[in-house]
Amino acid sequence: MEVRFHDIGEGMNEGEILEYFVQVGEKVTVDQPLVELQTDKMVAEIPSPTAGTIKEIHFEPGDTVTVGTVIMEIDNGKESRVHEEAGKMEKETIAQTTEQKAPPKSHYKRILAAPYTRKIARDKGINIEVIEGTGPAGRVTEEDVTLFVTKPAPETREDAVLMDNTVRQEEQAVETIPFKGVRKQIAKKMSYSLQTIPHVTHFEEVDLTNVLTLRSELKQAGENISVVAFFLKAIAIALKRYPIFNAQLDEEDEVIRLAKDYNIGLATDTEAGLMVPVLPHVNQKSLRNIHAEMKALTMKAQDGRLNPADMKKGTFTISNVGPLGGTGATPIINHPQTGIMALHKTKKIPVVMEDEEIAIRSMMNISLSFDHRVADGAMAVAFTNRFVELIEEPKKLLLELV
Repeated sequence: MEVRFHDIGEGMNEGEILEYFVQVGEKVTVDQPLVELQTDKMVAEIPSPTAGTIKEIHFEPGDTVTVGTVIMEIDNGKESRVHEEAGKMEKETIAQTTEQKAPPKSHYKRILAAPYTRKIARDKGINIEVIEGTGPAGRVTEEDVTLFVTKPAPETREDAVLMDNTVRQEEQAVETIPFKGVRKQIAKKMSYSLQTIPHVTHFEEVDLTNVLTLRSELKQAGENISVVAFFLKAIAIALKRYPIFNAQLDEEDEVIRLAKDYNIGLATDTEAGLMVPVLPHVNQKSLRNIHAEMKALTMKAQDGRLNPADMKKGTFTISNVGPLGGTGATPIINHPQTGIMALHKTKKIPVVMEDEEIAIRSMMNISLSFDHRVADGAMAVAFTNRFVELIEEPKKLLLELV
């Protein structure tokens, strides 16, 4: 039986083989993990579709395969002897005709380790197979990788350090970073978005003083709600009033589709690259639930545990770059969505109030990039004004039932 790289959705059409958990001749059971691949958004394992014996492995770790490619073959005992003999004779004939010998198959040692741990090892140039795991059942932990780097075993260090990504020359040393996997797919998606969508970015500022005060009061009452949860709730309410920003343009059918669900993508910076898990039905959730689900999603993204379902059906995206710094940006729209809002650093600055008194307020800049084919500048201003109103007067936010 052929084991193929199947389509796991979200336009993922290729993946890099990271590691095999089996080798030729090994017996496997149904649903046993066979191979681990890095797609453009996640690390995925392909389970065995049948019980049997690994017959052939067609690729090496580091190879890139496309959807539909046969990665390996399993003998499940259902093939007839006649068929097997015919295949064997055909291979022998080809071998004799070409006078070539097939190269021996590589043997792969199955190592128990989380995808994030494997990534740490790869980033540090370490072959995880030589690390002795101290976790349950010999699982390699993050601490094992760190300890190996700081105190490498002399007999294995030379084999463990992978020199493939460093070009050493007498006059100049050049370090290279592989342009594939997540990084390559991000580049493709961003390039396509910029080439397809006429981007316009509208800038605004918002006074966070009142919402931060409310958040502090809730915390004292035992409710620890992230300020981003308030942002997400305000965006969902603003999208309901201005649904054109919760839309997708279908050029082929010449229609603009207004989504009835408010599924907000959370652009998340991870060691593997930019991930955008989606928080569904934000309009139906309380601030408490938004906070809890948002934290769980971002943690999964940072740990490399996202699955395709976590990143589907987004209708709008936010990028909270404030904790990283910066006062402005022109974010790229997550195609085929219509808008993305970037939230920047909060600063305390003197502000002239309506009564002309000067007060120190917590101010934050926001950047809204939108598809100018779908929405116009005046509507973008109205949309951000509604968002600002809800954040600056958070009691209105609490009264809204979306």
